[in-house]
Amino acid sequence: MKNRELLEAMFRAAIAAAQPDKCIPPHLPAPPRGRLLVIGAGKASAAMARAVERSYPGKLEGLVVTRYGYAVPCERIEIVEAAHPVPDAAGERAAERMLELVRGLHADDTVLCLISGGGSSLLPLPLAGITLEDKQLVSRALLASGASIGEMNCVRRHLSAIKGGRLAAACHPAQVVTLLISDVPGDQPFDIASGPTVADPSTCADALDIVRRYGIALPGKVREVLESGAGESIKPGDPRLAGHEVRFVATPQMALEAAARVAREAGVAVHILGDSLEGEAREVGKLMAGMALQVARRGQPFAAPCILLSGGETTVTVRGDGRGGRNVEFLLAAAIALRGEPGVYGLAGDTDGVDGQEEIAGAYFAPDTLKRAFDKGIRPMQSLDRNDGHGFFQALGDAVVTGPTLTNVNDFRAILIDAPLERKAHAS
Repeated sequence: MKNRELLEAMFRAAIAAAQPDKCIPPHLPAPPRGRLLVIGAGKASAAMARAVERSYPGKLEGLVVTRYGYAVPCERIEIVEAAHPVPDAAGERAAERMLELVRGLHADDTVLCLISGGGSSLLPLPLAGITLEDKQLVSRALLASGASIGEMNCVRRHLSAIKGGRLAAACHPAQVVTLLISDVPGDQPFDIASGPTVADPSTCADALDIVRRYGIALPGKVREVLESGAGESIKPGDPRLAGHEVRFVATPQMALEAAARVAREAGVAVHILGDSLEGEAREVGKLMAGMALQVARRGQPFAAPCILLSGGETTVTVRGDGRGGRNVEFLLAAAIALRGEPGVYGLAGDTDGVDGQEEIAGAYFAPDTLKRAFDKGIRPMQSLDRNDGHGFFQALGDAVVTGPTLTNVNDFRAILIDAPLERKAHAS
């Protein structure tokens, strides 16, 4: 198997491991005495709803909201599409309807909540006094700031009428079972889609600290909500959340392990460096390049051939006007740092099929990537300075496009260090 084929096969395996049809059925609750109401939000929520319909033996009804282009046909659960990563009015209307659906439930009823990455943007129900336009402004500022996903979601939880446990509180006294597909480093339930059905230990003061740290200008009413404490979320120990269940059905670690099995079956050693690596994408790219060089040149800390595999969610502080995303920014920075090192290849992509705001999952690089770019008159450092990773790799024919994957377990990053040159020479 060629190097690119192997890396792409690993990426496909990571995505397949988190497909709802595979991971949802084992976690479905028993039929309740009363109603089963299915709700949810996220890039994978429609596919999760379909998996529920296919496997659940009893009656059900419900509503989930997913990203535009990610809907799949369901018979009993209504699917609504909305915008990601900046929320829109369709998401706001869906959130309002979802709160109405769960009001008036009884103790014999069960709410099955299907949550995956992207739900923060897809359920944008502002607190009283805050407008959707305010939320959009804050979302854009957070996305460009370099804040981590945990920091962004902390701010979002304290501006929302549905996130930060508020949706679960509205379900009381019904039993709530939340099925999670994690897309966040550390798999903290309150960070996945900003935790609409789980308690939130963070505070308005924490949100304000994040805003100050990144110099984000807030609309007046948003600042007032945070400073007054009016945006406080549902805290651990709240009796309305007693007895609720949270079940992880897919995580970044599960996806990485599935990818690693593909490589090992091909006879290549794999070293999983972590499922929750964070940091500025270009800096993580430089770091990974340095590790790959040590393997290639010194055989430390691992012998080649091998693959360095990692997941998590890096960030990009946007300074340029290019078309970028965190995975292609990581790859471009790594390729520049490697300077055409023989035998080093890489692939990175978002498992939801969308890196940044482009319908492109990620990209691939090889030892000849920089040379091919220079031959086309493309200057890699200029592309990096402009945050133009997609433009760079598309021009070389090295973009990786999957289309909607109907799941999301965060980023996939694989660096392949081929056999040392002297070993290849002896083999020939």
